[in-house]
Amino acid sequence: MIQLTRLNGNPIALNSDLIKFVENAPDTVITLINGEKVIVRETSAEVIHRIVEFRRAVLAGLPSWSGSDLNSAALNPQGAHPARSPEAFRRG
Repeated sequence: MIQLTRLNGNPIALNSDLIKFVENAPDTVITLINGEKVIVRETSAEVIHRIVEFRRAVLAGLPSWSGSDLNSAALNPQGAHPARSPEAFRRG
């Protein structure tokens, strides 16, 4: 969710995954995937910046996996749930 300000000054938290596009007309108009429009005080550049920063923060919390990490996890699934291990699938 990104924090924005409606034209009347009221704060709003907007789910950035629902944004279809952002335009300046002359106010900043955010069109959501359901067709609803939200007009905010922030510029389109600021809205985009907030979306990027939000997604960066979300992705920063994920573990970093390298190709070798993924290969070793697939070849040696220690600690994996038995029903989800490759051996369980081979056994049927």
